[in-house]
Amino acid sequence: MPAVTGGDGRPAAAETPEGVDADGEDRPVVLVVDDEEMTTEAVALWLGDRYEVLTASSGEAALETLDERVDVVLLDRHMPGLSGSETLARIRERETDVRVAMLTAVDPEPGVAAMPFDDYLVKPVDDESLHDTVERLHRLADYDETVGELYAVAQKRAVLEAEHAPEALSSSEEYRDLVETHERLRADTREAAAGMDWSGFERLVGDL
Repeated sequence: MPAVTGGDGRPAAAETPEGVDADGEDRPVVLVVDDEEMTTEAVALWLGDRYEVLTASSGEAALETLDERVDVVLLDRHMPGLSGSETLARIRERETDVRVAMLTAVDPEPGVAAMPFDDYLVKPVDDESLHDTVERLHRLADYDETVGELYAVAQKRAVLEAEHAPEALSSSEEYRDLVETHERLRADTREAAAGMDWSGFERLVGDL
């Protein structure tokens, strides 16, 4: 049984100790935040084979559950009470190293370029895409802050360019700032990558 908890963050019963895989190794912790129980249950089942999964049904519950154990947060945008955007802002105020991906049915508008998330997934999302995203976000911990910034900026640019025509984006100041930041970070990261594990680095950032 995957390590899954309820909306209050308490762990459910499991056949192996909480947070430990079959080999006795600590598993990364993912917090799934969504007011739709069907979504949190599905994501927990998909990820539970590799990760310890915590769930929260509101932004308020997510902030109560979030602690230093959590590596990745999957966050809905539209929720009653504290919205996903407000929850994200509160998370960033804590200045933790946690990575946050928006997991939402809301298509990204140009203004999301200014939001401090690391990745953006539009529902419905398949098992493979979800696993790939969580794995990449978790692996960012192996690299310095500049690589993490590059990843986040590149993902924002990619989702916006997939969703909107160039002429629509060209009028957005947030998007223009995003492109400028992306080009600067890409140059800085390639320069700083001398002497790094290039195979792992390339698998992570690809053509970002």
